Amino acid sequence: MDTTQSDEQQRSAAARRRRDLLEAADRVVLRDGPQASMNAIAAEAGITKPILYRHFGDKGGLYRALAKRHTDALLSALRAALDAPAERRQRVEATLDTYLAAIEALPEVYRFLMHPAEDAHQPEQGFDVGRHSAPLLRRLGEELAMVIAERVDLGPGSEQLARVWGHGIVGMMHAAGDWWLGERPCSREQLVSSLADLLWGRLAAAADRVDGPGF
Repeated sequence: MDTTQSDEQQRSAAARRRRDLLEAADRVVLRDGPQASMNAIAAEAGITKPILYRHFGDKGGLYRALAKRHTDALLSALRAALDAPAERRQRVEATLDTYLAAIEALPEVYRFLMHPAEDAHQPEQGFDVGRHSAPLLRRLGEELAMVIAERVDLGPGSEQLARVWGHGIVGMMHAAGDWWLGERPCSREQLVSSLADLLWGRLAAAADRVDGPGF
């Protein structure tokens, strides 16, 4: 066996092992939410905590890996909603609903990614969720800005305006979704319609880009 093939097999095995560990972490997060600990995740994976640290460094490294895993899936679903063959208003509502449906389906994962553990006796209580969740929201904002810029003709200064809209929409979805998930003051459909009404003003009047896929 040549060195190149051996290196590829090692990388493949490491990737599979990392995927298995992330799946074990997901199971613990689904069960424990923000209280998920490195000890519990190591136990779920059938390994010791030092081995878990070897793969992810610390809880921050594991958090970033889980955040990327779930953010990638969410972005894929959001893009599919934006690109669906429907009228623009319907696609706006579908995009909002996709985000809210995702946090509703996996509330403990959402709380793990966005809220710190409340247990004062938690050994890892010093973990700063806010420091790690802010880049996740910024990534969503930048991705949505690119989608808007590709699809909507916003006139002069369109690139900057698309970024303002992208980050503004993500901030709105995050804040409204966080409140709604905690209090459930209305149905998901009612929230989607209300948020779409808020967004609809200039978005309704903007033209599709002639060189883009349209929005």
